Amino acid sequence: MKEEKKGIVLGVFAYVLWGIIPLYWKLLGEVQSLSILFYRIVWSFVFMLLYIICIKKWRAFCQKVKSLFSSPKTLGFIVLAAIFISINWFTFIYSVGHGHVTAASLGYYMNPLVNVLLGTVFLKEKLGRIGTVACCCAAVGVLMLVLLSGEVPIASLVMAISFSLYGFVKKQLVVSSYTSLTIETLIMLPVALLYFVFFSPQPFMGYTTNLNLLLMGAGIVTAIPLMLFAEAAKRISYILLGFIQYVNPTMMLLFAIFLFHEPYTLGQFFAFSFIWLGIVLFTYGTIQSHRKEKQFLSQGEK
Repeated sequence: MKEEKKGIVLGVFAYVLWGIIPLYWKLLGEVQSLSILFYRIVWSFVFMLLYIICIKKWRAFCQKVKSLFSSPKTLGFIVLAAIFISINWFTFIYSVGHGHVTAASLGYYMNPLVNVLLGTVFLKEKLGRIGTVACCCAAVGVLMLVLLSGEVPIASLVMAISFSLYGFVKKQLVVSSYTSLTIETLIMLPVALLYFVFFSPQPFMGYTTNLNLLLMGAGIVTAIPLMLFAEAAKRISYILLGFIQYVNPTMMLLFAIFLFHEPYTLGQFFAFSFIWLGIVLFTYGTIQSHRKEKQFLSQGEK
């Protein structure tokens, strides 16, 4: 029970940090979204290297890198993971920077349901009746948003799909959270360096002192929530983690409405209501399945 409570605290802390990240990106309004992405990659890599050295895991990390890069299949999965998380980061930064925090929150509300879709199609996992209804409700909500705005919520879909694909690819890899993040940023590092040398509108770290410090801090605000999340996942059930997960998009939606004063109509509220209903049904179905599985296992032990 003590470990579970610790896991809950770590999980909530991770998702609260992810929830307030839009505030951080808003402080970097003078910097282009693509530049923020590549600064995030560079400083995340630097921060993770320092972290690995501080916890005295450098030798183990080098051995893991050597073993991963010796397998073409594994290397392919890592490259895909790096690409998907970079797409997710850029879309999120761009959405926040251009006043579309509501779209960002929608993307992360949709993420668990996209996970279900991927599991059903590619992993041949069975989707129960409640899960099917949940996905239909979410689809109705997205369709309503399309009809209300007159356009497909591309940014939301890209965020949901890219993060789901990132998680899907990561399932094929057995590595620690800090090793994974370090290698992913290492893979994207040459692209970032090429950008700063040939395409960046400003020299590397050529902004004011305050902006430079914030850009360096991007590595910290990226790495810490990921590591907290990984530790939480070791201590609490997937179901409980699923409940906590909705702290993130809920905070973003509240910021969008009350702090950034983004347009939020009654029609949007009804559309989001279908998505929330889908989430409630999906969570309920997951809990029921978990209870049945526990009952089956306890009967088997008897």
